[in-house]
Amino acid sequence: MRTTAPRRARGFTLIELMVVIVIIGLLATVVTLNVLPSQDRAMVEKARADVALLEQAVESYRLENLVYPRNEDGLQALLKAPAGLARPERYRQGGYIRRLPDDPWGNPYQYAYPGRSGRFDIYSLGADGAAGGEGDGADIGNWQ
Repeated sequence: MRTTAPRRARGFTLIELMVVIVIIGLLATVVTLNVLPSQDRAMVEKARADVALLEQAVESYRLENLVYPRNEDGLQALLKAPAGLARPERYRQGGYIRRLPDDPWGNPYQYAYPGRSGRFDIYSLGADGAAGGEGDGADIGNWQ
């Protein structure tokens, strides 16, 4: 007859669990450090793409109506004809854009006519939502 050693309970020890948790924590840190800067760059690029789209819509508006939208009408003039248009029949049926996007930080895009460096400005106030700024808080506009 063979004598058998008492069977050990099957499962993970506390040390094994702690090692696994530490490894998962390290992996999560590496992924976070690599993904977050990419997200910030993607948000800036989306804002630039939106500004370019809105700039094209404003230029189409000007080509058909012979004037740029007024400051008081802003970018809303791209959705529906503003009151006081000299020739409302020239306004494109359906508008010049389906909807006005918000910038990636949830704020509306700004419009200024005349612009500070061109005929008009379309811009986002950036991540900080305030004029000026640096880095992620810098304004993003059609003057860049």
